[in-house]
Amino acid sequence: MLWRRALWFLLLFAVGGLVLFFKPLSEIIQQHYTSMELGSAPQQPTEDRRGRSDQSRQKASPDDPGQDIGSLRVSSTTTDSFSPESWKKISDIQERRKQLVKETCAKYKSSISKEITPLSVQQLFVEDKHKLLYCHVYKAGSSNWKRTLLVLAGKFSNIQNIKHEEAQSYSYLRTLNSFNHGEIMHRLKTYTKVIFVREPFERTLSAFRDKFNNPAPNYHRHYGIPLISKYRDNPSQEALKTGDGLMFKEFVKFLIDDNRPVPGGLDIHWNLVNNFCNPCVIDYDFFGKFENMEEESNFVLQMVGAPPNIKVPSFKDRNPSDKKTTSDITEKYFSQVSLPDRQKLYDFYYLDYLMFNYSKPFNDLF
Repeated sequence: MLWRRALWFLLLFAVGGLVLFFKPLSEIIQQHYTSMELGSAPQQPTEDRRGRSDQSRQKASPDDPGQDIGSLRVSSTTTDSFSPESWKKISDIQERRKQLVKETCAKYKSSISKEITPLSVQQLFVEDKHKLLYCHVYKAGSSNWKRTLLVLAGKFSNIQNIKHEEAQSYSYLRTLNSFNHGEIMHRLKTYTKVIFVREPFERTLSAFRDKFNNPAPNYHRHYGIPLISKYRDNPSQEALKTGDGLMFKEFVKFLIDDNRPVPGGLDIHWNLVNNFCNPCVIDYDFFGKFENMEEESNFVLQMVGAPPNIKVPSFKDRNPSDKKTTSDITEKYFSQVSLPDRQKLYDFYYLDYLMFNYSKPFNDLF
């Protein structure tokens, strides 16, 4: 009789294993979390197309072991850790973001070369200690992210004391293109690859305000003078001499002009993110959004096992008296731009809007 019981036990175990094998992984994870008494059952995360999400941040025990959720390796090493529900919500949002990028690349950039070259990785900063690659997107929190990388790498001990010039310097951190091909490929395959993006119109306006509403002689000279000369009726001699006082509507005309008066005029501050971070070539592990910077950057830092006292700061040390470029300020500036020019600018940034799931910035656009 004992051998019959043993046989039945083995049959049941085999059937259970088959059920588990064919059951969707997401359903298994969902049941696992639901069975854990950690408050209310997790809700399906949603994200509107302005980049905001319904992620709720909760406290979890700092002694919780790391969780493998989706394709993200989570290291619960901080004292300000996320609950399993929050891990799953953010992970689910990440999977949807990555899927959208893949679909957009397949539809619009299927013909581009997938070969990794030094040019395609020149904007990725390398932090070897925590095996982190960060694509430098100007006007999307990049200065503070680079400060964080400098502290993670042990180059500085205090984020607050790192000056803007030091954060922007290439003296302390290497970019991925400075390595040989084998070293580049090794890091791309084994490091966590991160990018933070921002609503395209807001990012572009932030760059304009930074470079043209404030002293920036090189930009005023290199861009201001030829733009004022081409797009302004009856410009003053002073404006043509200094390039000061460029208007935003003139800057927009420059961006949408097929014959820009500045050779190579797509400066990295206002170029499309998908042009220089190359998400159709590089398989990023995390697509963060400037609009959710605090929560999503904390997620990344915990994911790579950063010390609990290190957080991406939010202070503004360049032109600190300027107000942050918000949707209200964006609307005010774009009221100076004609509808046809706004439409052309939206068309210009369309792939970034589509790829990173941002909604049309104005209802009268199509």
